[in-house]
Amino acid sequence: MSTDRTNTPAPRPYQSYVYAYPHKTSYRPLPDRPALRDLWRGEPKSALSLYAHIPFCEVRCGFCNLFTRIGAPDELTTRYLDALDRQATAVREALGDDEPVRFATAAFGGGTPTFLTADELNRLCDIAEKRTGVDLRAVPLSVEASPATATPDRLAVLAERGATRLSLGVQSFVDEEAKAAVRPQRRADVEAALGHIREAGIPVLNIDLIYGIDGQTEASWRTSLDAALAWRPEELYLYPLYVRPLTGLDGRTPLGDRAWDEQRLRLYRQGRDHLRARGYEQVSMRMFRRADAPPQGPEDYACQTDGMIGLGCGARSYTSTLHYSFDYAVHAREVRSIIDAYTATEDFAHAAHGRRVDADEARRRHLLQSLLQADGLDRAEYRERFGGDPERDFAAECARFTARGWLDGTADDRLRLSPEGLAHSDALGPELFSPAVRAAMAAYEVR
Repeated sequence: MSTDRTNTPAPRPYQSYVYAYPHKTSYRPLPDRPALRDLWRGEPKSALSLYAHIPFCEVRCGFCNLFTRIGAPDELTTRYLDALDRQATAVREALGDDEPVRFATAAFGGGTPTFLTADELNRLCDIAEKRTGVDLRAVPLSVEASPATATPDRLAVLAERGATRLSLGVQSFVDEEAKAAVRPQRRADVEAALGHIREAGIPVLNIDLIYGIDGQTEASWRTSLDAALAWRPEELYLYPLYVRPLTGLDGRTPLGDRAWDEQRLRLYRQGRDHLRARGYEQVSMRMFRRADAPPQGPEDYACQTDGMIGLGCGARSYTSTLHYSFDYAVHAREVRSIIDAYTATEDFAHAAHGRRVDADEARRRHLLQSLLQADGLDRAEYRERFGGDPERDFAAECARFTARGWLDGTADDRLRLSPEGLAHSDALGPELFSPAVRAAMAAYEVR
């Protein structure tokens, strides 16, 4: 067990993947159901991000706790897109016309957006463009896919409609490991899907891989890394395996907890060093980008400050003072119920579930989303926005991170993680959660 310079045991390295803050398990029903028009009045609208969530998959992987269901019987996808159309119309009306509304980025996620047929993907793009006003061919558009659904007809639609990035969830090129992760696929099918993506001409290919799978070794991890590198993907994401409640792997830990931590850290470092030695730059703990890859995203968009418009029952939206979404669940029965309720909804003009964001939470969110990137936090930008210094505002946390060797003290203009800090991002991030958010997350009943 490692300790910091105060001889305090360091926390376990794999606690929570902080992809957004506050987490949706801290959201609660909003008794006042605020009108979207009121929420967005006065908010900056010059660099919004659009996210459309498609909550369907052909199978549910053993590690997955995303908001998704298997299959879509009885024309459910049609009814879902109908509801998405109604929601997009209501959202655009709420944004108003008092000032220009501009979208800087767009993404389709899930679930598996390519679960939709080619015609349905065309309709999804039409909804995004005709209802919200985003020009998909003029902004970066990222789409998630699975090997089974990355078919030539679907990819042709996405390429023609402006997709600039296709993210393929491979997880492992070793068939036995895929089976252990409850992800039924064959390497031959994965390779075929990758070939289809390259033939479609979408500029950026991302491949997701997972380390820490039961039975995985340094040698088999290297096999997956090299198999992915053979396609020269512009991006690679390396994810540690998590075993979460109500998922297919619930109750199964590949090794003892401490041994599994050590295995995942060892495989992470192996993967990081392997990719960096082959021309990939580390963007975050998980993300690696090929040095010559085309840029993704306009320079004037910043996830820390710009608003998000989320469409679909699993998507979140956020303004400067409220993050909101729909109800959240993991269990298949509960997910189906929420999707059914969404498709039956006629009034999308109000926020139903969410969490208020005060000044302290805004500072925490900015620090989290900046610090967990390899470039770190721009001190001058933080001072301009919040009128303070992050190491004063979060003195106790920064002192702990420094004692553990997680902060890089070489750059005066930026607060940045050290390589060891990046490796421990999933321990560092949760330590920046506010007491109120921690309490709300702890009180959430997993269902």
